[in-house]
Formats: sequence, structure tokens, C-alpha cells
Amino acid sequence: MESAGRAQAARDRVPRIDPYGFERPEDFDYAAYEEFFSTYLTILTRRAIKWSRLLKGGAGVQKSVTLKRYIRKGVPLEHRARVWMGVSGAQAQMDQNPGYYLHLLQGEKDDSLEEAIRTDMNRTFPDNVRFRKGSDPCLQRTLYNVLLAYGHHNRGVGYCQGMNFLAGYLILVTRSEEESFWLLDALVGRILPDYYSPSMLGLKTDQEVLGELVRTKLPAVAALMDSHGLLWTLVVSRWFICLFVDVLPVETVLRIWDCLFNEGSKIIFRVALTLIKEHQALILEATSVPDICEKFKDITRGSFVTECHTFMRKIFSEPGSLSRASIARLRERCRARLLAQG
Repeated sequence: MESAGRAQAARDRVPRIDPYGFERPEDFDYAAYEEFFSTYLTILTRRAIKWSRLLKGGAGVQKSVTLKRYIRKGVPLEHRARVWMGVSGAQAQMDQNPGYYLHLLQGEKDDSLEEAIRTDMNRTFPDNVRFRKGSDPCLQRTLYNVLLAYGHHNRGVGYCQGMNFLAGYLILVTRSEEESFWLLDALVGRILPDYYSPSMLGLKTDQEVLGELVRTKLPAVAALMDSHGLLWTLVVSRWFICLFVDVLPVETVLRIWDCLFNEGSKIIFRVALTLIKEHQALILEATSVPDICEKFKDITRGSFVTECHTFMRKIFSEPGSLSRASIARLRERCRARLLAQG
């Protein structure tokens, strides 16, 4: 009875809509969240003071060992757009191309591109009050513009499902169409090359790379997958395509993106390996393909992923060494294998 009372009290204190506009799900654990957030708020306050000192004076964000350490510990929301723009190269691109974004929006009409984007508008964050048609302002138009401009900018990609979720998160953080466009360009064009091209070769390659990393670091899980003939794409494709959006809690995704913009795509492997390693015993209980798939959904829920500060510390310790050179070698091998398979 007492725990039920605590849960109700937590419900009364924790808003049903989170700071980014997402409605909390029916089964949201308000008591556990409040317990975590009361501690996390102290960390956020301490970090915010340090960040304000680091960024004082309004100078551009320069990569450094100190900045890397700060980013790994989390970027305060009020500085996130500025930091992401700086470390990703998006700010430099925007400064070098004044007026380019507006020029793209006024580009030649492309009916198939526009239709593909429109089709996904209502499917993008139906649980977010800011993306609903009746909201004021409604972010659907902003999202449409960013995706349309990007389709005109990168005709080799155009529009691919999954990009709507990336652009939507960028808009929620930056509150700027143009900045969201340039950050989307950093993600799709540089950080995740070939993830969203028609062949999706980069995406398929990285899923294979994850399989190889699991084979080395968590052989029992790899053996389970092999024994059922289960391809990695069936259990992790959404992790890669949406960069954990709609997979992990919002604040955890944003903490992952802080590091992704600064350190590149190997962060995705760190997150994936940490999720699998932490829940290895649970995964190994699975006895069938549907059971394995369900276990991979289960491991993206609960306190482990909600407590984003602890989670982010674990992604830099649990997987062990993960050098750029070793990832590059694995990518080369997996890409060659996929091309040979046709």
C-alpha cells in the first residue's frame, strides 16, 4: 500500500509530458524515474556550471581532450545545439554556405520526393504533442522543410525512412530549421556514410560488424544467433537506422548523440555491445527466433537504460577496446563479403 502511495505521489510530481514534448507511456515507472532524476538533477546542475565556464565568451566550439571528457559526461540542453554544430562540422558548413538552405527549399519540384516525405509526416512521433497537426506551432512543417531541403541537397539519398526520426530529434534540440538541416547533413553525409543510400550498404556493413564484434567479445550470444540462423539485421536494424530513437529513452538517446557527433559512428557499437553484454544471461535464456527477438526488445527497457548517466559510463568501459583502426578493418572485410554475396 505504501509503495502504491509513493508511486501515485511520483505521478503527481513528474509531468505526463516530458521536456521534449513526448507523452510518457501508460506503463511508465514514475517512482523509479523520480528516484533516478532527483540524483541526476544534482549532476546536471554541477555539469551546467562547468559547461558555462568552458563556453564563456561565445567563441566557436573547438575539439579537445577536455571537451571530449565534458561531452562524455553529458551536454546541458541549453548548450547542445551549439556543441553539436561545432564538433560535427555543421557550423563550419553553414557559415561557408550562407543562403544555401533557403535556396534548396526553393528548388525544382520533385513530386516523388515530396510524396515520400508527406507519407511519413503523421507517422513521425505520434506520441509527441509538438508534432501533432493541432499544436501551435506544429513542427510537422519544419520537419517537412528540413527533409525536403536534404532531398534536394543529396539526390543520391533523397529521402529514406528513418531520416524523419533523426530530423525530428534535431529540430527538438536546435529549434532551428537550418541548423537541423546541417546536422542531418553531418549525420547522413559524414558520420553514417551509406546508411541511407538506396543500397544501404553502410548500414548492412555495420550490422555485420556488430555481429563480428559480438563473436569476439560475447561468443555465447553469437553461438545462439548462429544456432537459430538469425541475422543481426532482424534484431538491431532499428538501433542503427534510427540511432536508438524510439528504442531508448529520450535523454539517453541525446546523451548517445552528444558522443556520436563528437566521436563518430563507433559510439553505436559501444551502445549495442553494452546493451547485449549487460543482458547476456537474459538473451541466452531464449529458445526460439521469436523469443530472441523479444529479448532484444526487452533489453532496451527498464532502469538500466533510463539511468542515462550510469549507462553512458558503462558504454566506455563494458565493451573494452574498440579502436577506429579495428572498426575500419572489420568494415572492409564485411563490406567485401556483402558485395561478393551480391
